[in-house]
Amino acid sequence: MTLLRSMLGAALAAALATAAPAFAQDTVLNLYSARHYQTDEALYANFTKATGIRINRIEAGDEQLLERLRSEGANSPADVLLIVDASRLYNAQQLGMFQPVKSALLESRIPATLRDPGGEWFGFSSRARVIVYSKARVKAADVPSYESLAAAANKGRVCVRSGSHPYNLSLVAAMIEHLGEPKAEAWARGVVANFARAPKGGDTDQIKAVAAGECDVALSNTYYYARLLRSTRAEDQEVVAKAGIVWPDQAGFGAHVNISGAGVLKHAPHREAAIRFLEYLASDEAQRYFADGNNEWPVVKSVVVKNPALEAMGTFKADTLPIATLGRNTPAAQKLVDRAGWR
Repeated sequence: MTLLRSMLGAALAAALATAAPAFAQDTVLNLYSARHYQTDEALYANFTKATGIRINRIEAGDEQLLERLRSEGANSPADVLLIVDASRLYNAQQLGMFQPVKSALLESRIPATLRDPGGEWFGFSSRARVIVYSKARVKAADVPSYESLAAAANKGRVCVRSGSHPYNLSLVAAMIEHLGEPKAEAWARGVVANFARAPKGGDTDQIKAVAAGECDVALSNTYYYARLLRSTRAEDQEVVAKAGIVWPDQAGFGAHVNISGAGVLKHAPHREAAIRFLEYLASDEAQRYFADGNNEWPVVKSVVVKNPALEAMGTFKADTLPIATLGRNTPAAQKLVDRAGWR
């Protein structure tokens, strides 16, 4: 009996010794993030305040993070990957980087069209891709749709960033789904034929190019335009005075919508903390941070935000195409823009 008690005592001590580090691990979350917005700092700080879980964060571009995760493999310390755009989420999923999460909270708050059907990733903020136009040289009614960018009337008037950029690939992926691949390719070729200059720069550069008269119409994500609207710099206010936006396809399928999204990584050492973080991102508080901090829309429809730039842009009809569909169409979209010469 004495020997048995000694053996049981030793086993219990060993169990406690191994349980203590496991409990300690629950107070840490390792986040790999492609979001580089200062306003997200408050979001992370409030998560720690609410849960006691400290966030260790690595920030880099999407491709850099994916390459890092590939090289780290099963030894990766990362718990959550937070990235932007459907095509990038698709790439990570195809590489087998996520694990499925079953959460009644996430499923009830995040619309089915903005999350992976298998629970591998969830959208937490949304943005639309709009047409920017010169108020002096173009009538908004002349560019009511994405297809109008390929119209002969817009020859030599379009400026845009690279067709291989994920923001444009996701739009092309949507066009493939709505029009079919042959018509989508014809559209892309028409857009290329209407270029005012070779693609270069980011979305803010396209907006400024319209204001400067380098081109008359462009494509941009909404939050880039919203940043200019909220800016106190005189030169930014001059840009928005000259360049307006059109919500495309309001008589059809609606404006193309994309997301920032996240998932729990396959080898996450702190899985429970990771799930708690995703659930926090779906909270009213976090959803308001996305809207107020980076001028994105909450994915949780019940959340009310007060953002003067979003309010100034008005309401719109959004495309309800599932984000997962955009991801699946991304490889075809890349081949299509290559064939069309959209460099």
